[in-house]
Amino acid sequence: MGYIAQDERDERPDTGTHSAMSVLNTIWEGISNALLMAWTVWWALVFGFAISAIVQAWVPRERIERALGGGGTRPIAFATGLGAASSSCSYAAVAIAKSLFAKGASAASALAFQFASTNLVVELGAVIWILIGWQFALAEFLGGLLLIAIMAVLLRLFVSRRLEQQAREHAQAADAGHQHHSAGRRLSLRQRLHSAAAWSDVAHNFRNDWAMVYREIAIGFLLAGFVGLLGNDFFNGLFIVHAPAPLRLAENVLVGPLIAILSFVCSVGNIPLAAVLWSGGIGFAGVIAFIFADLVVLPIVTIYRKYYGTPFALRIVALMLVTMVLAALAVDGLFSLTGLIPHARPTRADIFGSVKVDYKLFTNGIGTGIFIALFALTVRRGATDPMCGMKVDKQSAISVRHGGHTDYFCSRHCADEYAAQHAVVGAQATPDGRA
Repeated sequence: MGYIAQDERDERPDTGTHSAMSVLNTIWEGISNALLMAWTVWWALVFGFAISAIVQAWVPRERIERALGGGGTRPIAFATGLGAASSSCSYAAVAIAKSLFAKGASAASALAFQFASTNLVVELGAVIWILIGWQFALAEFLGGLLLIAIMAVLLRLFVSRRLEQQAREHAQAADAGHQHHSAGRRLSLRQRLHSAAAWSDVAHNFRNDWAMVYREIAIGFLLAGFVGLLGNDFFNGLFIVHAPAPLRLAENVLVGPLIAILSFVCSVGNIPLAAVLWSGGIGFAGVIAFIFADLVVLPIVTIYRKYYGTPFALRIVALMLVTMVLAALAVDGLFSLTGLIPHARPTRADIFGSVKVDYKLFTNGIGTGIFIALFALTVRRGATDPMCGMKVDKQSAISVRHGGHTDYFCSRHCADEYAAQHAVVGAQATPDGRA
């Protein structure tokens, strides 16, 4: 009998090995989901970042700063257009808005730029359309405009003129001055299209935008990939299902931003997670509020405090939260009245897709070619700023000779800081004399 018992034990599966294989399979499934989702939207991301890089490189910064000064609707409208044509990176949007605010832009214009840069940009709309449908892309666009309008109306209820001025002084003291020296070459469009230097400006903006946002995008895909493994029972426990419609709506527009804040994911990175939440049962308004909330994730709130001081940071965060909830409710009401809220929810297979011969194979091939070409241009003509890590064009960057070699910098600020640290004299201007 003892022999038979031993034999039976030998035939039993190793529970430890089985558990380890189960964990590995789960990890692989989550990563596979993330990679499939990335495949679905890769071309849209590349095209969007390329368009953004062209605008950033070829629009003169001086004209921007002049147009955003003062109050009224005109600077806010200009800031909205500028934000819509810029990078979708939330961190970059916050940094640029702070720089504009420090140089004289109103708080309303700076916040309008942030909202537009993170809600109205091309790549964001394209990814939303691909993953969860054109209705959400349209809602995001209209909601972004509503965000800006509501913010402008409510601003003075949260921020006094005196507090705004104090925040400006704080921002001026904190302004790091990281601005690409090459932005805004005075060339015609035809000259730019045939200029290697102008395309190098585009390539360096493209690469630096990816450097700022690739972690957010990767984390967003990975989170979506693993959250997608959870059953709908999990989501049904998060959201109110059997309750009056007004209560469900209120819960959704509050839970959406809360999930965004706790996920630490912003920019385009939260769209994959939004798709999974929509598939899992969150309402239309909750998805929109979730996407809006990328400017109030905890790391960015910390940045606001550093840039503007605690009183102003807390007030603009409160303003943005109220604005996001109201805009999400308004969009939901409008889409309900017009019958545009989609009722069919995508399955996990719809969200994560598959690799096959279709339009995505063709467009991803073109996108990959553009990505490689622009990165190759930065390798051939570029150098890394030793102070901030930005890639810069050697022919247009500020340079400093030290220890027998030349270092290149994105801005006068970085060059001066480097020279002060190394007791170097002679931060040289760019070839055309701009400082």
